[in-house]
This record gives sequence, structure tokens and C-alpha cells, in this order.
Amino acid sequence: MSLHTSTVEIQTRDGVADGFVAAPDDGAEHPAVLFYMDAFGPRKRLEEMAGRIAAEGYVVLVPNVFYRQGPAPLIDTSDLMDPKARAGKFDVLMPMIRALTPDKAMRDADAYLEFLDDLPQVADGPIGVTGYCMGGALAIRTAAHRGSDVAAAAAFHPARLATDAEDSPHLLASRIRAEVYVGSADKDKGMPPEQQQRLDEALTEAGVRHTCEQYDGATHGFTMSDTAVYDEAATERHWDALLGLLSRNLEQPASAG
Repeated sequence: MSLHTSTVEIQTRDGVADGFVAAPDDGAEHPAVLFYMDAFGPRKRLEEMAGRIAAEGYVVLVPNVFYRQGPAPLIDTSDLMDPKARAGKFDVLMPMIRALTPDKAMRDADAYLEFLDDLPQVADGPIGVTGYCMGGALAIRTAAHRGSDVAAAAAFHPARLATDAEDSPHLLASRIRAEVYVGSADKDKGMPPEQQQRLDEALTEAGVRHTCEQYDGATHGFTMSDTAVYDEAATERHWDALLGLLSRNLEQPASAG
């Protein structure tokens, strides 16, 4: 499928977020997908991933959630294949992650969804949300915050989805109306088995349709082919799960393939 891609600016209550949109170039209206970045931010790899989703018949928005610190790129992402260099990025990134409080993130989510709703190529109806690493928590929070608008929510190699914190994402389960899929990395200190179990139990108790799986042998960040932790088999498994989730819950126009 031929795609149209563009860089965009999204007006939020706190400023202007830069972002990237990928959409089918067929003149039809398609369901929207909000794609939450990992901590390294919008870059070629995320554009590739957005393009793969768009090729299935979706309009995909990838916002820079760190826009308050400036437009992307905020760090050098050319050396992410070097494990030492990759780890060193978090000296800069962690303050940005901590500064993006749930309240700020959900104010932004409102702006992202309004932006998508205003795009002429976006069809009426519910949307999907997917997130990676830190974006996984943003996806779950958005599904709860906008329960009537989000029909599909996914989180891949996420972290801290079910902690003891008062604002832990799993505590929002009762507000979620979407079908949820969570694919956690094996031996991930940010999402250990006890958190996976706690999340699964919270979603079950809330009556949320969901699947929580551990990707055995895959490391945190496994979908990111521009890093040394990339796992091709796990990434393909993730594509099967994500695209299946979207196709079950987001209606395509009759003209879509």
C-alpha cells in the first residue's frame, strides 16, 4: 500500500508537540492509531514501525512526548547499537521521563486524540493506542483516560505497569473499555513476573478483555532494530499480536484491503 508521511505540529495546553504521521495514500478514511514512543524518541525506527501499521490501513500518529524539552531529536540516537552508549543516554532521559507526570501526559493525550479527530483521512469511530517501553504505560493510561474512545490498547516491553505506587497504571483497570494486550520482556527488572501477575489480576477483576504474555528470551526494548537488544522473532510475534488486536477492534472502510 502506498503511504503518505509527514511531520506535524500538535497544539497542546502546554505548547506545541512535534510528531510524525503515516497514513494510506488512497483517499479513503481509516481508523486512527496513537503510537507512543520509547524513551529515545521519534526517529527512523519509529517511522518504520508507524509505516508498517499504516500499511495495514491505519492513520498513525507518533508524537514527541518530550516536546516540553524541545523538538526531537533531543539526544543523539546514531549510536544506540552500542550498549554502553545506549545506557548512558538515560542520564539525560530520566529527568525527562520523571517530568512527564500522568496529569501532563493525559492532557497531552487529549490533544493527540483531538489532532487525530481533525485529520480528514481519519474515520469516525474508536481508535487504537500502542506504546513501547515507557510508552506502554502511556498507552494503558490513555485507554483508561479516554475509555469511550479507545477500543484497542497495547504495551510492548513496558515497565512499571503494576507497582505499589498510588498512581500505578494497573489501578486504572476499571476505567478501561478497550481490549488490552501486554507483551513483557523476559527477565525485565521493570516488569518482573510479580508485576505481570498483578496487572493480569487487575484486568481480570475489572472485566477487561486482555492478554498478558511474557516473551521468553527477549530483552527489554526487543522491537527496536536500531539497538543491540533487537530480537527479530519476538518483534514478529509482536506484529502478529498488535495487528490482530487492531483488526479485531477497529473497523476498516469497505474499500480497505
